[in-house]
Amino acid sequence: MDTRQGACGVQRDAVALWTTGPGTAQLRTERLDAPADGDVLVRTLWSGVSRGTETLVARGAVPPSEHERMRAPFQAGDFPFPVKYGYLSVGVVESGPSLGQPVFALHPHQSRFVVPADAVAPVPAAVPPRRAVLAGAAETAVNVLWDARPQLGDRIAIVGAGMIGCAIALLARRIPGVEVTLIDVDAAKAALAAALGVGFAAASDPRPDPDVVIEASGHGSGLQVALRLAPTDGEVVVAGWYGADAVPLALGADFHSRRLTIRASQVGAVAASRRARRTTRDRLAFALRLLEDPAFDLLLGGTSPFTRLPDVVAELAAGTADPLCHTIDWSAA
Repeated sequence: MDTRQGACGVQRDAVALWTTGPGTAQLRTERLDAPADGDVLVRTLWSGVSRGTETLVARGAVPPSEHERMRAPFQAGDFPFPVKYGYLSVGVVESGPSLGQPVFALHPHQSRFVVPADAVAPVPAAVPPRRAVLAGAAETAVNVLWDARPQLGDRIAIVGAGMIGCAIALLARRIPGVEVTLIDVDAAKAALAAALGVGFAAASDPRPDPDVVIEASGHGSGLQVALRLAPTDGEVVVAGWYGADAVPLALGADFHSRRLTIRASQVGAVAASRRARRTTRDRLAFALRLLEDPAFDLLLGGTSPFTRLPDVVAELAAGTADPLCHTIDWSAA
């Protein structure tokens, strides 16, 4: 890593991932200026791949109407390409306030970065840095449950046993008296559900008779399953995002007679039920504390060194990427 003294202080080079076309990416070297007053310089330890959103980015499938709304906080470039994207980074403060503190940041995949001190959140001592990349998943799960508002003793069905669906299941199982069932097309996910302490049902024959239904698959077929499961006068809370894909639904049959509702949940804003009393920073700090539960390690998939990031982008675009949270090791950077 090159370190040089410049007019404004120490300058460092950083390695960053840029997605340059469908399934293609490059590691580029970028110059970092020394942090100004109120900034922190963070050396990345781990970053995480958010398969759902980053697959859409890798394919260039972010809808034009969402190019601005879907920008990551420290994204560079524009959709579709070239773009520096990502939002699950954990590192250690090398300069600025809280020197030596492990922190989480919504920053793209990059070996070092400079951001305002209030853009990082301290990682609790009981949370290992690699697990801390799941802060985004835990925060999304918190928001979804605030939107879904489950109650004591409810039966909760979650369609889609990916990273987000499993994070929702992990938190929902803590509510006294609830029964949580993960539903997925992949029967092999039954073992993961059992390890998480929740039930499992195949998407081809789901029978949980739920009070609360959450769709987290990111596929239109998953939303159709969720609608079949919803109780009369009930709703489906949609946590999955479909990008630019059209989602055909069969809304004939009993959709109207059962008076069903489809409602979106999105992590960009705090759920309406808590928005007046919680900030996004409050929500993130809460999510990081929840990660003290070692069961979250079950949501971590494989690990690659940062040099393999272009291959990971290719796998995302091809649909062969790790179904859970693939982590990137920056220790050799």
